[in-house]
Amino acid sequence: MFTSSLPAEQQRELAERLTTFLSQYSHVSDSYIIEFFSKDHWQSLPNTWQPVLQDLTYRQVADLLLDATHGDRRYPSVWPLSLLAFRATAHALAFPRECRRERGGAVGSVKPEEFLDNQSQSSLLGHIFRKHVKPKKQHEIRKLGSLVKQLCDQTDCNKVVDVGSGQGHLTRFLSFGLGLSVTAIEADGTLVATASKFDGQLLCALEKEAQKKNCSSLGPVSRWSPRHVAGWVNPKASWEAFIKQLSAAQCVNERPPTPPGPSKKRPRASEQVDPPCSHAVQTSRRRGSTDSPESESTSQHQFRKSESEGPSSAANCCSCVQSVRQEGAGPERGHPDFVLTGLHACGDLSATLLRHFVNCPHVRAITSVACCYMKITTKENPNPPGLVPAAQPPDQDADPSEFGYPMSSWVGGLPGHRLSYKAREGACHAVEDYARRLREGGEALRTHCYRATLETFIADTRPDLRRAGIQTIKKAHLLPFTEYARLGLARVGLPPGLPLDPERVEAMLEQQGRVVVYFSLALLLAPVVETLVLLDRMIYLQENGVDSQLVPLFDPNFSPRNFVLVALKSQVH
Repeated sequence: MFTSSLPAEQQRELAERLTTFLSQYSHVSDSYIIEFFSKDHWQSLPNTWQPVLQDLTYRQVADLLLDATHGDRRYPSVWPLSLLAFRATAHALAFPRECRRERGGAVGSVKPEEFLDNQSQSSLLGHIFRKHVKPKKQHEIRKLGSLVKQLCDQTDCNKVVDVGSGQGHLTRFLSFGLGLSVTAIEADGTLVATASKFDGQLLCALEKEAQKKNCSSLGPVSRWSPRHVAGWVNPKASWEAFIKQLSAAQCVNERPPTPPGPSKKRPRASEQVDPPCSHAVQTSRRRGSTDSPESESTSQHQFRKSESEGPSSAANCCSCVQSVRQEGAGPERGHPDFVLTGLHACGDLSATLLRHFVNCPHVRAITSVACCYMKITTKENPNPPGLVPAAQPPDQDADPSEFGYPMSSWVGGLPGHRLSYKAREGACHAVEDYARRLREGGEALRTHCYRATLETFIADTRPDLRRAGIQTIKKAHLLPFTEYARLGLARVGLPPGLPLDPERVEAMLEQQGRVVVYFSLALLLAPVVETLVLLDRMIYLQENGVDSQLVPLFDPNFSPRNFVLVALKSQVH
């Protein structure tokens, strides 16, 4: 069953089952693996679970616990029904993460089949869009760009707003590759400057392509550069304020820039080339990037490879009624309609974009790919670590809809719906990657036990330093524990030579297998937590009269946050 096709009633029933299950095992999802010894996590497991789990090999942990699709489960001992039910329920409640594979690629491969010929270059993305782009991002911008283009075609709307656009990789593909008019918003001004620079480099590449083909012009695909807006999208601001931010960018550099030529000579004053448009205003939350051509290029196939079929969207086709700017009209009244997209929009930014989609009459459709669930605000934790503060602190008595989770009234009213910071942080972990590491039996898994062992001495010496951030110690698994401890203690301000009881250390290090198993049990709940967060957003949309789909668009082995929430309005509001 395709989970996103669930009717409203079944969505609500699923939310009830999720909250019931997660609240029952919150002691696992809320626990920190570094406190495995100091909080005695192993003893928190049912007595019947402990003997069957403690002797599992790493491969058995991957096959018997984490892999929902593994078909040849051979148990080394009889598992208690409660443990079997725990595993089965976790897999059954989580949205399926596997995407439809293209070209008959091998299931379970680390990278998508588009990288089989070259581990660093997607065979399905034109070379000009691969420059400066890592393989993971190549995979994502190709797939998401194709989906955004489908929505634009369905709504007859060629304008896109890309929020949190970073260095503009998705924006450039939407603009120069797919012929869409794109405005990009990014909070980091340095990334905005980089995006503009990369735009210029791409224009040069397009000009060279045209010269090679003896073309007199590049065609519409390169006539418009993306518009870049540097700023922060305030989650507490209205959709009207958001539209004003976009309108400020629309007013700048309305005429198309001439693509720079390949010559390295400085042009004369009469030949000066306009740089790609970049305008700084108070706007976005994450990475900034672009805006693009006004029409689809008839020759864009020269610049990108053929696309495989994108996932279907739940939207109904409808024509887009474009708003015409009128003299004297406010920007929020005369702004043209557009499709909103956010690729891995962090924390509350994804929730903010969904609220703008629901409330703003100019947003016709949305594709939302979330990440960093631990940075989502909740009533219990309105200021999680890493959160960019709003202009005004949140009201503790505010309606739940003011926070990043829960968004829906239904989930907010369910007993046991609360998700801790640790549970939401765990939902960002890559289950498929860890299962692969377990099967490889890598020594790197020793690091969990090292850190948990060190935590006991830190907690004994300075309880106020518990869960202190040590950060990554390079190749920690290859170090003797004494050397690891020396480096770690110094990072938290404790004497590197702090006495460590060697017998106590040895006893803890011998339990490395238990540490890995317990971490895997918590990791098994990660997709369930993510499902509840995303389902809450789907129910929020449904409560506001909009149907949506949740599509596992990216290969989860390659891109762990692989779900895209897709919605569009059936008519202009």
